[in-house]
Amino acid sequence: MSNQQNPAGVASTASVELKFLTVTSQLFEENCYVVYREGSSACVVVDPGLEPDRIIAAIEEAKLVPEAILLTHGHADHIAGNAVMKEHWPELPLIIGEGDAPKLLDPVANLSEGFGVGFTSPPADRTVVESETLEFDGVVWTVLETPGHSSGHVVFVAKGASPMLLLGGDVLFAGSVGRTDFPDSNPAALFSSIREKLYPLPDESLVLPGHGPPTTIGREKRTNPFVGVAE
Repeated sequence: MSNQQNPAGVASTASVELKFLTVTSQLFEENCYVVYREGSSACVVVDPGLEPDRIIAAIEEAKLVPEAILLTHGHADHIAGNAVMKEHWPELPLIIGEGDAPKLLDPVANLSEGFGVGFTSPPADRTVVESETLEFDGVVWTVLETPGHSSGHVVFVAKGASPMLLLGGDVLFAGSVGRTDFPDSNPAALFSSIREKLYPLPDESLVLPGHGPPTTIGREKRTNPFVGVAE
């Protein structure tokens, strides 16, 4: 793997391992993750960004076969690759939180119009809500609704992994939090989402954020300048 398409880490679930590749698109430095089990060719693709050809190349280089596209929210930098991914794998289901599904079809709401490109995504094949579960290749992902950065933002948690693996989108970053200056953002809701939905997870839970390096729940509780928790 090149340094732009490298395994970012490993988490285990039961007696098998979850691995992930990270493909970071330029311009917004958005992270797309390809998550798969050790020894299996099945994978899920998370938030395909502005360089879908690189994402496809990484998947095919690793000899993986995607089973779904999981979207944490509907902002342009996280959905830009959807159309190309669906062209390449037409049967690949596109899954997003119910509240952000309309953004896929609205260039103003998904913010692409504001950057002068005005694109849309194929519509969602499935929408999800709080506490709903998805299973792919024996890995169960639990949906948590985490509004604040985007009104319909969700995260996906592999609670059976050790450590837990959190596909976090733009909620909690290493040393920071998601932006709250968009039309449907809400700072109070974002902080509530982090404190009430994410911080109850085990400290060792691994967070794969939409931007920047991986972190853990415990590290952010101790050191995050925006939402740290005093000992």
